[in-house]
Amino acid sequence: MYALLILSLSNCNQSKKNDKEGEVVVPDDYDTAELTIQRGMALFNQHCASCHNFNEAAIGPNLAGVTTNVSKDWLIQFIRNPQERIESGDERANELYAKYKTYMPSFEVLKNNELEDILGFVHKFSEAERKSRKKRLGGIIDPIPEKIPEPDLALVIEEFCTVPPSSDTTPKARINKLVALAGQQGERLFIADLRGTLYELVNEQATVFFDIDKALADFINHPGWGTGLGSFDFHPEFEKNGLFYTTHTESSRTVIADFPIPDSIPTKLQWVLTEWEMKNPVTSTFTGEKREVLRADMVSGAHGFQELTFNPLAQKGDADYGLLYLGVGDGAAALAGYPFLCDNAGVIWGSVVRIDPLGRNSANGKYGIPKDNPFVDDPDKLDEIWSYGFRNPHRISWDTNGSNKVFVTNIGQHSVEEVNLLKKGANYGWPFREGTFLFDTEANTEIVYPLPEEEDDFEYPVIQFDHDEGNAVSGGFVYAGNLTMLKNKYVFGDIPGGTLFYADVSEVVEGAQARIYKLGLELDGKSTSLNALSSGQRVDLRLGIDTSGELFLFTKSNGAVYKVVGCKPVGSAL
Repeated sequence: MYALLILSLSNCNQSKKNDKEGEVVVPDDYDTAELTIQRGMALFNQHCASCHNFNEAAIGPNLAGVTTNVSKDWLIQFIRNPQERIESGDERANELYAKYKTYMPSFEVLKNNELEDILGFVHKFSEAERKSRKKRLGGIIDPIPEKIPEPDLALVIEEFCTVPPSSDTTPKARINKLVALAGQQGERLFIADLRGTLYELVNEQATVFFDIDKALADFINHPGWGTGLGSFDFHPEFEKNGLFYTTHTESSRTVIADFPIPDSIPTKLQWVLTEWEMKNPVTSTFTGEKREVLRADMVSGAHGFQELTFNPLAQKGDADYGLLYLGVGDGAAALAGYPFLCDNAGVIWGSVVRIDPLGRNSANGKYGIPKDNPFVDDPDKLDEIWSYGFRNPHRISWDTNGSNKVFVTNIGQHSVEEVNLLKKGANYGWPFREGTFLFDTEANTEIVYPLPEEEDDFEYPVIQFDHDEGNAVSGGFVYAGNLTMLKNKYVFGDIPGGTLFYADVSEVVEGAQARIYKLGLELDGKSTSLNALSSGQRVDLRLGIDTSGELFLFTKSNGAVYKVVGCKPVGSAL
């Protein structure tokens, strides 16, 4: 039984005292960064989860609040050698020994950084339970215990370019999205930095195409969390009409929003969708006019207008041709105490919106409402919404190989990452579901719970992984290029850690979760990882695809862009 059995003092009437009688514990400095929590969770699930959780006593005590009930130094000493602490006469140690009637094994083999990871994880999860408004039993710390297999395939990459730094500190370049544009003069590649610059990649060099920071007086790119120049895409007839679209952030209540939050609720910022009309679409630098399309208030700086895209498969005359899909996050409203702002199709938050940017029959008269949108005739729901129930719909992509599947990734809270099939009118469950599990905004929000027995109408993910594998899903693409081994594989990844995954499109079916496989990486003939290439920093992985279906990988940490040029079995030569 793992040494964390001894950590709860809630059962020992010693709350708020440290190892010197009468002194109040001052909360210690625990590292709760995403990657720390991921490593700590893996160690906890390996050694502790069979005996402990954070919402009820199991074989061992409930750990809720333990890191504020006892000092960090005492915890470390006890984990290192619990028997020594008991035999020394330590009051707390002996009370727990008397209660559980067993010595804990010593864990002197644990490295300092491993202890820090475990305690960071315990602190974050136990504090969430302690602060929860409702005590709910049955919480699941390890929702998907099956581990993703080690890589059987490796992507061979080569350095394509490095985007100029937009900051002297990490992340050097907040590159967030790559878009390929097919034109009469050949393919054009564009990549955006969240700090406000849209680059065109010409001869493997990044040249400034457009600087939104200079074009918009109210543009801001703080506080981070995806704020700034969020997303962009070009109209299918860009070469004729010169139209492209961006999303960006401005300060709270800059102007009255089309989708306002009531004055009684504090807001952090606004997200804005803008149309830009370029005078000469074939030139290398933007000059032209702008037009605001829509604007929404946000409760926080997180989970905003994460995606903006057109259906690349739609042809002129198709119902979907020229229609713009906009991924709108919940603005963290669900956990800020306002779940009613994101739990139905009557509000814009937590949805995928589908509009005609050239139409004018919307409430604000600046865009069109497609007549085949699912809620057009429902007075209680928004005409704009295509589907809803998302926490953070980060990326949307179409399978161009003919399966008619549309993939939308949904970044989870702290348990499960999702890849969903985008369906008209579907409800994906947030904030009542996370992955194939129940979520409760009033209980411990760092864990999930078993689904209730009664049936529901929620749409569940077709691919999912939990947080001992990764922390935030980086939306990907179904590969459609010339590498045979990668054909018909949906390639995606984990944003902070940079781990790459794939799933076979043939296994992606409604009502089930496809198997996930890891992908290795090779550069200059040597096995590597994006974490190693980023010098161990947070990777901030993003993926892109060109008009031929070839993949690109890029990282905010250093502004590096890599092109996938090969795929082979791990350990073999090309």
